[in-house]
Amino acid sequence: MSERRIAGQTLVFYGDGKGKTSAAFGVALRAVGRGWKVLMLQYTKMGEWPKGEPMGEIHGAKRLAPDFEVISTGIGFVNLFGDPYTIEEHREAAQQGLQLYKERAASGVYDLIILDEAIGAVSQGQWDLEQLLRVMREKPRELNLLITGHDDEKKFIDQVIAVADLATEMKKIKHPFDEGHQARKGLDY
Repeated sequence: MSERRIAGQTLVFYGDGKGKTSAAFGVALRAVGRGWKVLMLQYTKMGEWPKGEPMGEIHGAKRLAPDFEVISTGIGFVNLFGDPYTIEEHREAAQQGLQLYKERAASGVYDLIILDEAIGAVSQGQWDLEQLLRVMREKPRELNLLITGHDDEKKFIDQVIAVADLATEMKKIKHPFDEGHQARKGLDY
């Protein structure tokens, strides 16, 4: 961890629009450029698409190693693409990812940890809301924490925003998916 004495911030990128993870990668790139150690833990994502082929962000992050590491803790895309796993299996994977966050956050090694799709993990029942709020409230003082995701039914996002230092909503105006187009390699994965 670089020498800092100021308190870290908690940032939240949420909403139904594209760009939450992409914006988080932008923050990670900026942080690495300033000499920070950055970790991104991805929830609800398995890090491969199609299966067996690492996603573009995984390949890209490797170019910034050892200062930037991305770990996908998901076992598939929940409820998408013929997902073969039960919600209990997804929850178990997400809970293991939560434990990994706790260990890495306590290590003091990182200046920034990104919990990608943690809000979605709550929305899908893989995490409990109180677990996410506890992570936000109890983060180490100097750690910067960035949380992304979508609260499908807008049941709890106001509680998450209340704990955050910064919150940005990504709002969908138009998306190729609405016209039946598939995700594109290089743009979406």
